[in-house]
Amino acid sequence: MARSSAPKPTRVLFVRHGRTATTGAVLPGRAPGLHLADEGKVQAEAAAARLVGLKRVSAVYASPLERTRETAAPIGKALGLKVKVDKGLLEADFGEWTGAELSKLRKLREWKAVQGHPSGFRFPGGESFSEMQARIVGATRRLCAQHPGGTIVLVSHADPIKAALNDALGSHLDAFQRIVVSPCSISAVAYGDTGTIVLAVNTTDGPLSKLVPS
Repeated sequence: MARSSAPKPTRVLFVRHGRTATTGAVLPGRAPGLHLADEGKVQAEAAAARLVGLKRVSAVYASPLERTRETAAPIGKALGLKVKVDKGLLEADFGEWTGAELSKLRKLREWKAVQGHPSGFRFPGGESFSEMQARIVGATRRLCAQHPGGTIVLVSHADPIKAALNDALGSHLDAFQRIVVSPCSISAVAYGDTGTIVLAVNTTDGPLSKLVPS
């Protein structure tokens, strides 16, 4: 009897939202009402243009926050797909740090733990990095299971995407701050029965059609 071929992996394209008025200056977290800046809108259109040529894109999902849905909108339009919202793609819950200026947070002694030992840190009144990673990885694998062998686009935030990439690389969570995820960058991971393959990290230009396991 001939062996059945192994199921194809699901390719996930992680897209960080575009630049906002507070990017790099404030920790906005899950606070509502933050929209893309004009530059961010241009970045979102550019990301959509990079995705147009892809075949078999099954779905586009976005975090519930405005800046991610506004980034996903031109992507969904370019691909002819309705954007679906998934809470698993939300930004980390920064608790009492929500809305704080990064320049002030960097002066806190806790900031060293955020950068050097995130696996042991919980935001005051908020989420731990471990919980955030478990949430984004769980959501990603759940959505992969819904679209086996296809390609899905997940529009999320810097820290959750970094945590998902860190998990896909098989690295300890304490190393996740070494990954850079720029506004509207696209990172790609193939999720299959035999494990994960990281295809690209933090790309901001160039075609994506040839992102396949070598």
